[in-house]
Amino acid sequence: MLINLDNEFKQVLLARMVGVDPSAISHAVADGRLPAGGTLGEALLAYCHRLREQAAGRLGAEPGGLDLATERAALARAQREGIEIKNAVARGSYAPITMLAEVLATASQAVAERFEHLPGQVRKACPDLPPVAIERVLAVIASARNEWVRQTAELVTARVLDDDEPDEAPEPEAEP
Repeated sequence: MLINLDNEFKQVLLARMVGVDPSAISHAVADGRLPAGGTLGEALLAYCHRLREQAAGRLGAEPGGLDLATERAALARAQREGIEIKNAVARGSYAPITMLAEVLATASQAVAERFEHLPGQVRKACPDLPPVAIERVLAVIASARNEWVRQTAELVTARVLDDDEPDEAPEPEAEP
């Protein structure tokens, strides 16, 4: 049987020509992967072009499917970011947030313990200092401690808010 490619595009005929189920051609037309009209020859060219693009890895098999070029680009980007982080660690300009949080918590605990012992240390170091003066010194120290806690809380809050906003590309964290 001779097929005239200048005839009107019929999905059933194209399906028989390429050896697929007619529903596959129907889905391809419905998804916009094949033209809905035109000649049988144009539809066949579009079908073959799509197959070549898929074979070359420039198209996913189905809409929303894997696209080899995009997947390769994403892999290359992830590898580049990983190398950038490793280099930043090697330079000492990057540390994981969890490690920084642990260091800050340990330092904060040490400072808090020192603050707890200050009243006795001030009285011992300056026994002749009037109680009013000692209380004044301790009030200034308490104010400084409270400001330190407030500033630390603001930094943490700002960091959490920054993490909630999507970034185009994460940047390595700097050490404090």
